[in-house]
Amino acid sequence: MNKKKLTEKQTEELLEILKNRFEKNKVRHQDLEWKKIQAKLKEHPEKMWSLNAMEETEGEPDVVGYNKNTDEYIFFDCSPESPKRRSLCYDYQAWQSRKANKPENNAIDKATEMGIEILSEEQYRQLQEMGKFDQKTSSWVKTPTPIRELGGAIFCDRRYNTTFTYHNGADSYYAARGFRGVLKV
Repeated sequence: MNKKKLTEKQTEELLEILKNRFEKNKVRHQDLEWKKIQAKLKEHPEKMWSLNAMEETEGEPDVVGYNKNTDEYIFFDCSPESPKRRSLCYDYQAWQSRKANKPENNAIDKATEMGIEILSEEQYRQLQEMGKFDQKTSSWVKTPTPIRELGGAIFCDRRYNTTFTYHNGADSYYAARGFRGVLKV
């Protein structure tokens, strides 16, 4: 059995979860139709596997947009707090550089294993326009190369009704910091 493919039963269960979330959160995807999204998902079982990985880590993936130029639906992790993939340093280089108390993994590699990417700062801010997220947690976001080359990484959260971007050493990790993913289907 292909490790990155869901069974028919798993697929149907996930589609039901996604459909219910889609219908409950119309503000995130006005003018989009579930039937078209579902048809697209069924054409891409590898993307269903990735959405399931997002769901299993309590990311609560939902459609947040559609790119007409590429004919792709865009899913973000929309859980109120950072998904249950936390205590991760930013990337492999940062993980490798830790001398002691290495975390289990890093955000970039974990996202790659799941078949997703971490949100950019722009995408994170777009998400915050759809609701209030990470009011108690924080999420790593894609770090610009010049910052990363100097050993840093950036993360975001929402406090005081404002979205903030901060910096930290890329090798740092905290129980309340994870990452949010994006998947294009």
